[in-house]
Formats: sequence, C-alpha cells, structure tokens
Amino acid sequence: MVEHIERQTKQKDAIRAALADCEEFISAQDLHRRLEDEGLKIGLATVYRQLNALADAGAADTIRLDGQQLFRLCGDDGHHHHLVCRRCGKTVEIDPPSEAWLRKVADGHGFTVESHTLEVFGLCSDCQKEQKAQKAQKAVSE
Repeated sequence: MVEHIERQTKQKDAIRAALADCEEFISAQDLHRRLEDEGLKIGLATVYRQLNALADAGAADTIRLDGQQLFRLCGDDGHHHHLVCRRCGKTVEIDPPSEAWLRKVADGHGFTVESHTLEVFGLCSDCQKEQKAQKAQKAVSE
C-alpha cells in the first residue's frame, strides 16, 4: 500500500495562515487580495486549489453566499454549523440540530438522511440596527 504524503509549501502555509487570520468566511478572491497586499506572490488559481484542498480534507468549512463560495477555518474539530450575517459576514458557530429532528423532517417528506449541512443566513444585531437607522433616515427624508 502506498501512503500519500502531502507536501508542505510556503504558498500552502501562507494561504492557511491568512485563512486562519479571518474570523469570518472569505472568498478566494478576497483572500488572494489580502495575500497580495502583504506582498506575497501567489496565483489566484493556487489560492482556489489550496482552499478546495483544505475543504476536501475537512480542514475548512465552505458556504455559498450570493452565488460565491466562501471559506473559513474553524477552531472546533467537532460537527457544527453557522449563523452567517448576509450583510457583513459575521459568523457564529452553532451546535447542529438533533438527529431526531433531522430524521423526522426527512421522513415527513419521504427522504432518508445520508448527510446534512445547515447554515442559517440573516442579519446580525449590528446590521439590524444599521438597517433600521437607514429606514428611519429614509422615512425622515421623504
């Protein structure tokens, strides 16, 4: 049997370190821009490849928001899900729903559960306040 040994490279280490510095989910393009701003010359294709490899290995979580794939390293190795602010990207890890609830919902629709992902999108409290203030300002100006 041949054991697969993964090569560590400066680029891979730089991408992982930059991703670790992000508290929220980030796109490959934004992460690439951050790396360039730090003076690192890493191609966008390399960033995509490394982020997808991290996700495939289970080392990074991914979500889709506004048609874009976003990535995030999570400190907890356990199974978890996220609340994600669709406006500012603030992310909070949450415990998964109970298996009983998932099976009940699936059974109710004639499905079985093989795997699941759950991300909850909405507005964080800061963005809710900002949105209310903008609506109030707009009402005053009308």
